Amino acid sequence: MRPRSLFVRLTLAFVALVAGALAAVYLAVVPSLQHNLIDAKQRELRRALPRIALPRSPFQWQNAAQRAAGTTNARVVIYEALTTSPKVTLVAFGDSNPADVDVTKDPVAIRAVTTDREAEGIVRRGGERFAEVARPVHPHGPIILLSASLHDSLGNVALVSRRLLIAGAVALLAALGLGLLGAAIVARRLRVLERAADRIAAGNFDEPVRDVARDEIGQLARALDGMRLRLAQLEHARREFIANASHELRTPLFSLGGFVELLADEELDEPTRKEFLETMRQQLERLTRLATDLLDLSRLDAGRMHVERVPVDLASVARSLAEEFGPTAQASGHELDVVVGVETGAMGDEERVRQIGRVLVENALHHTPAGTQVRVRARVNGELAELTIEDDGGGIPVEHSQHVFDRFYRIEGTLASGSGLGLAIARELAGLMGGDIALRSSLGRTAFTLTLPRGPRSSAFSRENVEEALA
Repeated sequence: MRPRSLFVRLTLAFVALVAGALAAVYLAVVPSLQHNLIDAKQRELRRALPRIALPRSPFQWQNAAQRAAGTTNARVVIYEALTTSPKVTLVAFGDSNPADVDVTKDPVAIRAVTTDREAEGIVRRGGERFAEVARPVHPHGPIILLSASLHDSLGNVALVSRRLLIAGAVALLAALGLGLLGAAIVARRLRVLERAADRIAAGNFDEPVRDVARDEIGQLARALDGMRLRLAQLEHARREFIANASHELRTPLFSLGGFVELLADEELDEPTRKEFLETMRQQLERLTRLATDLLDLSRLDAGRMHVERVPVDLASVARSLAEEFGPTAQASGHELDVVVGVETGAMGDEERVRQIGRVLVENALHHTPAGTQVRVRARVNGELAELTIEDDGGGIPVEHSQHVFDRFYRIEGTLASGSGLGLAIARELAGLMGGDIALRSSLGRTAFTLTLPRGPRSSAFSRENVEEALA
């Protein structure tokens, strides 16, 4: 057993707590009980003292002392005091127990003589303690002393002390046993969590961390299990990322290698050579886009992607997208339209907004057949500004709509040759700008909407914006 282990410390702490509590009880009960019993005995003597009748003749004081002893349950002594400064001499003319220890030098009686008033105190004679009360019968007159043994009262205190000590010893043993048991239970639960943490650190995420208790250790176990699930998801995403990235890089590289070998053939005619060079150019563009996407993704994961939050005119972005993809849309047989509202101001990073718009327009052109109309809309809706790219294609099946923003996710059977990273990066960029991207898809219509916080309201509109809004 390690001396500094939690098991030992919890046990010692529990035993120390119980021992401290018992010591506090002992110190609070025993002295207080002893003091109260002594006070009670002295009060009893004080009440009895005035009831003692003292005869005038000193020769009758012995009988008076013996009678008073029967009623007061104490030793009664009647003195005459002879004062020879600075010494006081007491002469006992009556003593209910003359055979007992001599009391002619009793300090309580001497104090009553010297002060000429009632005195009380605790004295020790013959190894025994006595509670005493003495007072003059009248000024400078005889002194009556009542002395009662405290043996029975202090015996009761000793009995209580012994029983408290015995109970304390039993309680300490019980506390030690309970402390060992409780500490063992806590230590065992913590060792389970320690082994679970070691498994997670080793990369084993299959076995869950279980602790059904609702205390702090149970909460720690549930937090550890939540961490296990998140790490498992990250590990799965990492493996998929490596596999997908390797595949995406391998395909264009193999293609380029094959075309390079074909170009080395001197018998190729010029049209074929130009066709191969065009295909190689497309593969290089694909590699460039993939490298750019992977770089953006790594920056997003590392938290190093910086975005601005400045006023952005979504109408201007929509028009620039239409100009940029106009030739592509015409070549693929698509109709690309722009529809903007009167107010189109948003807060965001214009370059990142354009990047998101490119991804959405490119997907719309690649995923829809020729003759499909693609519209780029910009407007303000309440406190949000929206950039929507919608098309009249076949729509996205429901089973795929929940995954289109996942990394490397591509719908099987589509004509797109992208990496499957565009929408994932677009949504994360939107989140960094305080916005989001939503998908609404139905048969014959698909719309991706980028929402951003609304920008400052403009006080005047350009003639072109007004004409488009009226149209």
